[in-house]
Amino acid sequence: MTENIRFGCAPIAWTNDDLPELGKENTFEQCISEMALAGYEGTEIGNKYPKVASQLLDYLKPRNLSVASAWLSLFLTTKPYEETESAFINHRDFLYELGAKVIVVCEQGKSIQQREDMSVFTEKPHFTDEEWLKLTQGLEHLGRLAREKDMRIVYHHHMGTGVQTTAEIQRLMDNTDPETVSLLFDTGHLALSGELPLAVFEQYKSRIHHIHFKDIRPDVQQRAQIQDSSFLDSIKQGIFTVPGDGYIDFEPILQAIEAADYKGWIVVEAEQDPAKANPFIYAKNAKNYLNQIQRKQEKKYIS
Repeated sequence: MTENIRFGCAPIAWTNDDLPELGKENTFEQCISEMALAGYEGTEIGNKYPKVASQLLDYLKPRNLSVASAWLSLFLTTKPYEETESAFINHRDFLYELGAKVIVVCEQGKSIQQREDMSVFTEKPHFTDEEWLKLTQGLEHLGRLAREKDMRIVYHHHMGTGVQTTAEIQRLMDNTDPETVSLLFDTGHLALSGELPLAVFEQYKSRIHHIHFKDIRPDVQQRAQIQDSSFLDSIKQGIFTVPGDGYIDFEPILQAIEAADYKGWIVVEAEQDPAKANPFIYAKNAKNYLNQIQRKQEKKYIS
């Protein structure tokens, strides 16, 4: 049932790219060694990873880790397209050398992700019709560049950006070509935005080619919403955690993913302070939790 699914882990639990002070003491080698020890097959790429493909592979191969993908910030709505295209081609070619098949992209024009003075719950940005056109046309251009290397772009809907809600995801999907623009499915960002992750997966399963699994602590979410916290402050408070440690029920989600014959990566990701949440322990607990769900579903399948 699961031979087409590979489980990876994101380095953001060891060292946070948005908040580099979180986990600054943790080394790249510790991160990838603990991922492998926790039972994962792959990794996404963090800011401490080598920037030369051959050097990175020299570290990953002895640990039997592959590269699932890496994030690229886009500025299609606020900067000339040519600037984004140049950065994209460099990023694409780097991932191609590493053997990755998908490229995680997210529009950061007007984003409040990095704004500690703005509430992620009440002050999210919205695109004008003109900005939507720049975004969708730009994504299709980038998608065609990715297909030149037999790769795909997977768009990451994200808290604090112009593509966050179910309606915004729908507008993006309705106005782009399925052959050039795919979707990244992130359980944590959907749930935190008040959306229904399972419903979103069912609606766009044919266009989903990359998955992030993270959970949410309900008490922290309630406090952050009452305080009108920023995205970064919410992370510091511990709003995100790994699957099995929050309120999201991953069993029906994983069942739907397998029923859809999904082929690709499921990446466990939880932006946390590693001083408060040991990244190895949490990564291992998440893998054990997902393994238990899979074993349960396999027994049902066999019976």
